Amino acid sequence: MMCPSYRVTGEERHSTRGRARLLHEMLAGEIVTDGWRSAEVAEALDLCLGCKGCRSDCPVGVDMAAYKAEFLHRHWAGRIRPLSHYTLGGLPGWLRLIAGLRAAGAVDALARRLPVPGLDRDRGGRLPELAREPFTRSLPATTAFEARGPGRSPGSVMLWPDTFTEYLAPETGRAAVRVLRAAGLDVGVPRGGTVCCGLTYVSTGRLDRARKVLRRTLDALGDVPGPVVVLEPSCAAALRTDLPALLPDDPRAARLAAAVRTFAEALEEYAPEWRPPRLDRAVVGQTHCHQHAVLGDGPDRRLRERAGLVGELSGGCCGLAGNFGFEPGHHGVSVACAEEQLLPSLREAPRDAVIQADGFSCRTQIAQLGGVRARHLAELLAEGLGDGPGEGV
Repeated sequence: MMCPSYRVTGEERHSTRGRARLLHEMLAGEIVTDGWRSAEVAEALDLCLGCKGCRSDCPVGVDMAAYKAEFLHRHWAGRIRPLSHYTLGGLPGWLRLIAGLRAAGAVDALARRLPVPGLDRDRGGRLPELAREPFTRSLPATTAFEARGPGRSPGSVMLWPDTFTEYLAPETGRAAVRVLRAAGLDVGVPRGGTVCCGLTYVSTGRLDRARKVLRRTLDALGDVPGPVVVLEPSCAAALRTDLPALLPDDPRAARLAAAVRTFAEALEEYAPEWRPPRLDRAVVGQTHCHQHAVLGDGPDRRLRERAGLVGELSGGCCGLAGNFGFEPGHHGVSVACAEEQLLPSLREAPRDAVIQADGFSCRTQIAQLGGVRARHLAELLAEGLGDGPGEGV
């Protein structure tokens, strides 16, 4: 996977080695003399997609995404930031605000018609389209995890309502509830307040804001006695790694990080005897960068095999990478990254193949550049269930 932008540009400054060297020179202060305000370092890091591929692929485990977040945090300290840091970087807050308005439908339509400052015009300059109803509002009140009380069964899991599932793709959450219940698990969602992994704030270097969001999330969650199933790979990775790194002195952060499970991990660990529906189809699509680099995809591969999904998902990076592909000046690199592995795999796929991408960014890129709809593994399995447990969720 490492490094998508270097594989596109071929320029040393865009390699992991080149970026690390520039950061070293910046800290040494002999060649790069303007420190954290360095325009040269900022330019080299601008095309870092934050894929974290170097975290797993680099022989010395460099995490350039974390370095970039820290650099942006210090580079823009006390200054007005690029507009995209406020629009895309603050996406959870904007979506929550819009969804909370009584005239949400009219607001959403307006947002889709008018370009939004700070978004790339080649992408249409518009925010993603909101769902008609947020994921958690579509669930019965009895689904609230807090309602289970201290007597929760050993098969209870909390389903994390990440920003993308909550406001942009609630069908993924509903499908996951169906499948987890079909596997015999008792599923709930947090209702103590808004929760967020802080990912968009971290990726734009708004680390102080990320810490506030994460503390508020921990306050809202309270005790987390069991597994927390996170459908969005980037959010799962953020909770496992960024959360304890940003709040190292808060024991609640370490507990939540340890409780995080991906969808496939939860099924493998807590419903090992469950047999998924047989789909018996070829599968193509995209393994999320953070899944590859931080979470691993062993349980996903085994779950696909048990469901009869044959084939390999694309390596590399889809090129959208959260806010990256929507930021001005990134569209060309974003498309080139997709052309490196993802788009050719879609064009070469069997006609009846199903398309899987667990990351919302990956699904968005596939829809915009490939013209087809990709689905989360939970959606594929839910469709194979037919009428059964969880129907009507």
